[in-house]
Amino acid sequence: MDRREIAALLAYIGRLDPRTIRTDQGEARDQLATWHELLGDVPLTTPHGWDARAAARKHIRVSPYQVLPADISRPWESYRRDRLGRHTDPTPTVDPDNQAAWTAELASARRAVATGSAQPAQYRAITSRRADPDLEARLREDGSCIPPQARAALAPYRPIRAAREAAVAQGQPDALGVRCEWCQAQVDEPCRRRRIAPDGGARGTAPRPTPHPGRLDLAAARQAQEAEQVQQPAMA
Repeated sequence: MDRREIAALLAYIGRLDPRTIRTDQGEARDQLATWHELLGDVPLTTPHGWDARAAARKHIRVSPYQVLPADISRPWESYRRDRLGRHTDPTPTVDPDNQAAWTAELASARRAVATGSAQPAQYRAITSRRADPDLEARLREDGSCIPPQARAALAPYRPIRAAREAAVAQGQPDALGVRCEWCQAQVDEPCRRRRIAPDGGARGTAPRPTPHPGRLDLAAARQAQEAEQVQQPAMA
């Protein structure tokens, strides 16, 4: 705020709290100089929500003490911190090899957000909006969000998952859909090969490319049970 804005703020505060009014010309001049020294970097208003008069009015409404410059600067600092906390630096438009220009643009964007001249830039959140009909049709056709070509290209890098998907596609039981009672592998986790030390303790475990036979038996029994449950209502 410049001296003219400080004078306008003091006049506004004086109308709400006459105790702050200085009738002596020398005292009024000193008060104006002090407030300008302490609040020179605080704007009177910004386009996005800050108003020093609102901060003063709130203090007068809830506090029995006279308004001091700190009662204006503290809310302003909170306003700045809140905006910077909600701000995510957008990618600068300048050449990234030009570090000086890159840093200057980031600093300029942050300064604009902190001073209330621009709104904080935030990442877009995932919403529950209905999916694109074309995308839904493609998902029904492919059966997965991963296209078959991409799945085939990824198969060599995830052999356990590829073997599981191939078994399910052929109608075989999903062994990773049940817990392994031998190695205690949880659902969706591969079986582990335990290495036993000479003292009988486990030295380490490594993923098995195939599940344990007992886990396959459990998956087959579960698949048969589910098929039986589906057939019973149909027969009824």
